[in-house]
Amino acid sequence: MPGARGPRRPGRGLTALLCAVTAAGLYGCSGAGPPDPAPTPTRAPTTTAPAGVSPFTGLPARTGPVLAVKVDNVAAARPQTGLGAADLVYVEQVEGGVTRLLAVYSSRLPDSVGPVRSARESDISLLRPFGRPALAYSGAQSALNPLLDAASLDLVTESNAPGAFRRSPDRPAPHNLYLRPERALAAAPDASDAAPIGLRFGGPPAGGTATSGETVRFPAARYTFTWSAADRGWHVALDGRAMTSTDTGPLAPATVVVQRVTVRPSAFHDVTGAVSPYTETTGSGTATVLRDGRAHEARWSRPDPAGGTAFTTPDGSPLAFARGQVWFVLAPR
Repeated sequence: MPGARGPRRPGRGLTALLCAVTAAGLYGCSGAGPPDPAPTPTRAPTTTAPAGVSPFTGLPARTGPVLAVKVDNVAAARPQTGLGAADLVYVEQVEGGVTRLLAVYSSRLPDSVGPVRSARESDISLLRPFGRPALAYSGAQSALNPLLDAASLDLVTESNAPGAFRRSPDRPAPHNLYLRPERALAAAPDASDAAPIGLRFGGPPAGGTATSGETVRFPAARYTFTWSAADRGWHVALDGRAMTSTDTGPLAPATVVVQRVTVRPSAFHDVTGAVSPYTETTGSGTATVLRDGRAHEARWSRPDPAGGTAFTTPDGSPLAFARGQVWFVLAPR
């Protein structure tokens, strides 16, 4: 079962530009711009989240270095392990129209995370606002390795940190590689501590539409998020089957962000020769934010590749998330 983080390791500086505290007392990036097109936030000075509060969940936490893990998501890889302890989960499209997860940890570290799979070009841009996070993955196609090496990432793989990984005898390869998060961070001494990436947490915004659930379709995957008042979260199903974590049970994030983005072909391909899609998370667009049993239409804006993403209502007002785990579904426009 995931537990509280151990003592923080001092001495790690953030290299990314972060976001400012607003006059309303919420932290993140403020929107400033006309409502149509999407509001464009101005560059904000660097700041820190309130002491003792996670900038990723809005909950009290003793946060530490950021660990991102690429997690397998095909049928043979489910149920996964360790997803319930993640602060943030990103759903990304990969080859063949299926999806893969990028789970981000800081508040809690589970004993194990997996199955672990390979990195993609989109991960580099997606993780840039986190400063220099540790990224654990199973490998990457050879042409992508120079970009990963040059990125502001503390890379953790079997080749440079073999003790951080294990192979499960209960799963067939390649769906049997698991990460030991504590050992992964020990192999990534320069990983940045958690700091704001533009997210706001607080009471629900006005308006929205009461809804029992939302379905999001990728070319070869279908996600359904169903509101559970008892769990104060959105139960996740993939292709009609409930998603669970072997250590914590059903997955039920407090907030789900359906972020509509451009997904285009990249210059890379997988081992079968299929072209890898590239998910663009810099720019602006529309989104649907699910929280507290309601759906809120929103806009997202990230004009600075090194900066966080601001989420606002259509009229440009800041949009706060419910406190707890957040899922970002990077859905094709």
